[in-house]
Amino acid sequence: MEHTETLLAALSSPEREPLNHVQLSGKFNIAEATVKQRLGEIYSRFSASFPELDHHAGAGKLRILRTRLIQKYYQPSQPVVAPYPEEFISIIEEKIRRFCGRQFVFETFEQFITDNPHGYFTIVGDAGMGKSSIVAKYVWEHKSPCYFNILVERRNRPELFLKSIRRQLIDRYQLPKSEDADLPTLLAKVAAKLTAGDRLVIAIDALDEVEQEPGENLLHLPTTLPDNVYFLLTRRPFNLGQRRLAVSPGVPVKELDLGHSDYAHFNQKDIKKYIEYMINTDYEYKDKLRNWIQTRSLTDTSFVEQVANKSENNFMYLRYVLPAIAKGDYNDLSLTQLPDGLQEYYQSHWVRMGMEAKPGQLMEIVLYILLEIATPIPCEMIAGIAKVDECDVGKVLDKWVEYLKKQNLDGEICYTIYHATFLDFLKGKREMDSKRKIFKEVNQRIAEYLEIGMA
Repeated sequence: MEHTETLLAALSSPEREPLNHVQLSGKFNIAEATVKQRLGEIYSRFSASFPELDHHAGAGKLRILRTRLIQKYYQPSQPVVAPYPEEFISIIEEKIRRFCGRQFVFETFEQFITDNPHGYFTIVGDAGMGKSSIVAKYVWEHKSPCYFNILVERRNRPELFLKSIRRQLIDRYQLPKSEDADLPTLLAKVAAKLTAGDRLVIAIDALDEVEQEPGENLLHLPTTLPDNVYFLLTRRPFNLGQRRLAVSPGVPVKELDLGHSDYAHFNQKDIKKYIEYMINTDYEYKDKLRNWIQTRSLTDTSFVEQVANKSENNFMYLRYVLPAIAKGDYNDLSLTQLPDGLQEYYQSHWVRMGMEAKPGQLMEIVLYILLEIATPIPCEMIAGIAKVDECDVGKVLDKWVEYLKKQNLDGEICYTIYHATFLDFLKGKREMDSKRKIFKEVNQRIAEYLEIGMA
């Protein structure tokens, strides 16, 4: 009976956040250790139905159990509103596909919510440290309203953010006559509808990619917040003098810098957990990775340790290097010869693709067209600008597929550079070789193509 009471109290409603062990301790007036013991026994009983409870180390099991119970048993009487906008479904699903660790981030954020009536919580980290994946994981588990600023898709302006968030809040909270409301008004209306124990968390990724006129707060975020309203934000470190988030005195603000030495141990642990997942669990790459390890007479521990060190705690490095190993791109190298860090990986791949041996080739032209256009464009348009056969462009796109994002826009398959880190790498190439003829040619061809199209 005590286990049933504890579980029912923790998961009082499918629409409400679960109570944590501190809240349960206060509710039942028992020690936190007793609550943890009860929850442990509850997880053990449910593990037969939901095996991931056994595989998940540390906190977060209650959220997993809540999600699985809702998926399996909950039949809402009202039509279910889509948990997140259709425009972000693909990025959320892609980011959580191989998600590992980062529990220390979620726990710190939960503590911030517990300690403050409202506020802004920002995750800061260099490119490739997994900030977008953290937001995607939180949104997927909590079905929070969200917005992903995406520079390479030009989805990074305040008016687009407000339009998306307004629609999400209106649909979720049934807010009449709010089609033209600004964000502070919307937040006030939502706050008035929240019942005891409820809260609104809006997750926004990549503030550093926002484009807007100077002088205004980032995305026009409000300087004050109603109670029970929180923002979960991410960004790269700002340079001196860059635009920052401004809030009124008394509004709680906290930053968690993933690059801080306090979190080095957690980052390294999560990186190793990701590598272990790839070599032991991932159905797509594990067998080929294990074969690469075994043919070099390596131990799993040695492989995990050395790849983790080479990654420099960068998940984007692992996202590229581990599949490359599995596909045989590094069959001619030993473990110690793998590239060190993400930028060296990009450079080594650039060389391996023959980009420096044959400058000005079609591959380079296609990449620089994507860089200069900076919005999703179809293969036909790339071929038209490059003045080559569409089939030849398609072959190039296939060779660089892991660096490109492919999406269906109005029935047409379009391409953009996948990640800001690779975009930065290409920009670096352009800046180092800005006098090269290829850049003038690419921009001239783009201008000619657009001029013909407008004629």
